[in-house]
Amino acid sequence: MIEKIHKDIQTKLGKHNQELVNMNPQEMISWGYEKFDNQFAITTSFGIQSSVLLDMVSKLYLQKKIKIFWIDTGYLPPETYHYAEKLIDNLSLEVEVLQSELSPARMEAKYGKLWETNKESDLDKYHELRKIRPLEIGLEKYNISCWASGVRSSQTDNRNKMKFLDIIRKRFSLRPLLNWTNKDIFYYMEENNLPAHPLFIKGYSSVGDWHSSSPDGIETKGRDTRFGGIKQECGIHTNN
Repeated sequence: MIEKIHKDIQTKLGKHNQELVNMNPQEMISWGYEKFDNQFAITTSFGIQSSVLLDMVSKLYLQKKIKIFWIDTGYLPPETYHYAEKLIDNLSLEVEVLQSELSPARMEAKYGKLWETNKESDLDKYHELRKIRPLEIGLEKYNISCWASGVRSSQTDNRNKMKFLDIIRKRFSLRPLLNWTNKDIFYYMEENNLPAHPLFIKGYSSVGDWHSSSPDGIETKGRDTRFGGIKQECGIHTNN
């Protein structure tokens, strides 16, 4: 029985990916909304390149029809909070903030500053508490079957293996920008007059929490600047 269910899911995945392969990102977003209706959602971090996917949703006039989840760890740089407010206002977004049930102070009292130990297991614990679990609670609350994000294949080794549609923690995960390059992102932002994240001007090509992000250097760029170089992924986009 389990094998049959698994086979049926893989068949459905293959069929959906055949539909998606010739679509542009806007068409993929529309496909997600048409296919899953109110069980379709968008996630955002309000990071360096987050404006592109949000702008597309806005231009499709879906920003008030599709749930938009912002996973706020409570440790984002001040620049990210200001940038989020600006984009929310500019694009007329309705965003639901997802946060851990543990406040930063309470978490640190119980577990310490998990990002300071240089242990991958502690980073995994941190990401589970502050990112993965809040997202899963939000998805469960609204019975979301498919969620879309702005991940791109060039960002990490894990993302390089992704398809446009995969299953992450028993839900469909859609990646409309998967094949986009840094140039594609840059030109889209320029053509659509989207504001840059304040930290981009300071040399950041990827930004998450203030304690685990740094500007590009001579030897490290992109996701390699995150989490002290210990890991590339926070766990949201992996089947833990």
